Amino acid sequence: MRVFNFSAGPATMPLEVLERAQSELTDWRGSGMSVMEMSHRSPEFVSIAAEAEQRLRSLLSVPDDHAVLFLQGGATGQFSGVPLNLAAPGQPAAYLNTGSWSKKAISEGEKYADVRVVADEKASNYASVPDEGSFEVPGDAAYLHYTLNETIGGVEFPYVPDAGDVPLVTDASSTILSRPLDVSRFGVIYAGAQKNLGPAGLVVVIVRRDLLDRARADVPSALDWKAMDAADSMLNTPPTLAWYLVGLVLEWVEQQGGVEEMGRRNKAKADLLYGAIERSDFYSNPVQERARSWMNVPFLVPDPALEKPFVAAAAEAGLSGLSGHRSVGGMRASIYNAMPIEGVQALVDFMTDFEQQNG
Repeated sequence: MRVFNFSAGPATMPLEVLERAQSELTDWRGSGMSVMEMSHRSPEFVSIAAEAEQRLRSLLSVPDDHAVLFLQGGATGQFSGVPLNLAAPGQPAAYLNTGSWSKKAISEGEKYADVRVVADEKASNYASVPDEGSFEVPGDAAYLHYTLNETIGGVEFPYVPDAGDVPLVTDASSTILSRPLDVSRFGVIYAGAQKNLGPAGLVVVIVRRDLLDRARADVPSALDWKAMDAADSMLNTPPTLAWYLVGLVLEWVEQQGGVEEMGRRNKAKADLLYGAIERSDFYSNPVQERARSWMNVPFLVPDPALEKPFVAAAAEAGLSGLSGHRSVGGMRASIYNAMPIEGVQALVDFMTDFEQQNG
């Protein structure tokens, strides 16, 4: 019996995808072998990889002047990959700080560039994002980096920042494929797969090709976007099973109606859950309304002593993964593409019952 899995990542995946992978696990389409056993240079796997890239390009309307890379190391690897590929040693790099993942990106960036934090939401306790147009990006900055969605804090940008002529870079791990995104506005988009794209073990990097010549000479090969692009993301042996599963998820998104339909569903799920929190005197959400995430919804109860009983009772009711991140506590429901609205409704019903019993 499958539960409703609200984990932040590795996260729930579409059941149809898992069943399709199960049916092909030992014999991929008559090849007599599993995808896990194939040479990444074989015609079979090359076709899997090419199909996944084409589907991602189609779903996100990726312009031809952007390369699409399927790499290892997760988004954390790209915290280093971004400055190593875009900034000369000592060159300024601008960052927006909106929470835990922004801070990690900044910390890694400081190893390789002159990081300038041009906006910091510390005053809001990282419960919001900077007002649009409230910060200035140095003209000599190598790039402006921001975290589109803070998975831990449940904070999300409702707008795309204006970086002027400076390349705009975003960590879109929690939001990619969740609704339409104008890729043409970005120099670089990177996203760990384990939320909306597929299983853990792979990161997608979408980079404007005119930026590929900026890499410093000592960038490690595994992080070198230009080298990876020239090798079709196969400079080393790629995470073949994860890449294959991402392709199946992309096919599933197409079948559901694309990112426009994902956006409609995700807004409905977020409205349902936030509405339940707002109507309650028992639950609260710490994020300013304009910056509330569609994907990660943190919520609190009046007494922290009730958090563990809530999570335990929810698990018994088939609602898994609701503990808040260890750094902030509380509860958190991650409601990515593969979470059906029935799961959110089941959570809302449970929250109502728990409030009645403990309020």
